[in-house]
Amino acid sequence: CARVQLHPVDLMPTVQQVEEALRSALEAEDVSVVDISGDCGSSFEVSVVSKQFEGKALLARHRLVNGALAGMMGEIHALSIKGAKTPAQAAGQ
Repeated sequence: CARVQLHPVDLMPTVQQVEEALRSALEAEDVSVVDISGDCGSSFEVSVVSKQFEGKALLARHRLVNGALAGMMGEIHALSIKGAKTPAQAAGQ
């Protein structure tokens, strides 16, 4: 946030907005969202557990996550997908 901002901070997505978008679009069982931009809302690290990932390769899972956030991606400068697991994978099966 210390740099000159192109967008007002109040227009930047919040952790809650990102989490809600992922839960809703992916019917996620578990979502973790961390703002890694110092609470500026420009960079996030996410992990998602969803049945929608079943039978899909990692790249397809990442595309689903990106698609779920499509409406916010113009404001998000960096998205790090740390996990995109099925419920079985998250349970360690």
